[in-house]
Amino acid sequence: MTEVAGVSKQAVARRAMPPELVILAACMISMLTFGPRAASGNFQLPIMTANSWGSDTFSFALAIQNLLWGIGQPFAGALADRFGTRFVLSGGALLYAAGLALMSISSTPATFTFSAGLLIGFGLSGCSMSLVVGALAKLLPDSKRAMAFGLVTAAGSFGQFLFSPLSGFMIESLGWMTTTVLFGALMLCILPLSIMVASAPMTAAAVGAPRQQTTREALSEAFAHRSYVLVVLGFFTCGFQLAFITVHFQKYVVEAGLPASVGYWAFALVGLFNIIGSLTSGYLSNRMPRRYILSIIYMSRAITTAVFIMAPPTMIGAYLFGAISGLLWLSTVPPTSAIIGHMFGTRYFAMLYGFAFFSHQVGGFLGVLLGGVLRESTGSYDIVWWLSIALGIASALINLPIVEKPIVRKDSVATA
Repeated sequence: MTEVAGVSKQAVARRAMPPELVILAACMISMLTFGPRAASGNFQLPIMTANSWGSDTFSFALAIQNLLWGIGQPFAGALADRFGTRFVLSGGALLYAAGLALMSISSTPATFTFSAGLLIGFGLSGCSMSLVVGALAKLLPDSKRAMAFGLVTAAGSFGQFLFSPLSGFMIESLGWMTTTVLFGALMLCILPLSIMVASAPMTAAAVGAPRQQTTREALSEAFAHRSYVLVVLGFFTCGFQLAFITVHFQKYVVEAGLPASVGYWAFALVGLFNIIGSLTSGYLSNRMPRRYILSIIYMSRAITTAVFIMAPPTMIGAYLFGAISGLLWLSTVPPTSAIIGHMFGTRYFAMLYGFAFFSHQVGGFLGVLLGGVLRESTGSYDIVWWLSIALGIASALINLPIVEKPIVRKDSVATA
């Protein structure tokens, strides 16, 4: 067996864990981490009311959360590649839990930015879907990855479907402070689940094996690859659109004159229909060019958004927007992940996907921040809605030239 020296014992342990159980644990982690974060928009109005803040204050903290989540993701991915995923997942879960709990006593913009922005942002970078996807990329063969990515994405969507109305009910009945503390306690469930999706750390190469690629070589190779750069750029739009809607949709619905419950349930529909969209995307990613899937998703988002904001605000319109947006919500993840894994292999997958996700979160940072700042300065979300549409069209075009082929190396460097 010409594998990495010293990994045999861990490899046997991982093979003893049924793949179905590994995927189930990964789905549970995805659901738990995505749920409270996806419901963050439900907290905006009660927190603003309790602290007499404007939308820009709340948006700044959530924008910092998205940015730090993105900044921390490549480093978390590199740590997971180097030391294994269990260590990173556990640390991220503890930070996430602390951030949620401390939100309840954050009464100034600075403390709120520290808890909801810094702690939760870095916590998400260590225990969110991206790390789970990286673990599955190492534990599953290429032929099964895209569908597994779809299942994990769908589980995150179910978390959104579950936590959006749940958080609304809990905020109304228990208060927003108690709700954040309970959500923080729930994040501790990730600690035992991380054992089931643990991937092995890197070790020294066996005698006679090809020279292993270094981290610097992997990064240089990826960023010199035109298709990888296009994937990274396209993912920026996904982050912008999703983060803006996650944080500001609930407020937009209320300001349009609709009941708050319409926003809760419309956003729950996003999560419900995203289960269908993510599974369909994962299925299709094994059967057709993934660049076409991404292009269709981004263009469909642009069309859906344009129709929604130009139509009169109604309950049915909000629900239809939620359902259609759900089909397109996280369906970008399976083809994006599969393209990166197919091009570069799995050795540095978590890190390379982490850099793509960093672009996603820079987009999220701008989507949340511009949503709050422009809403306060212009009294409307219109500019950000139209910017989201323009970015969707741009990303639909950016993804078309991607070449979905494994990279050909001229030396004996091995990556997987």
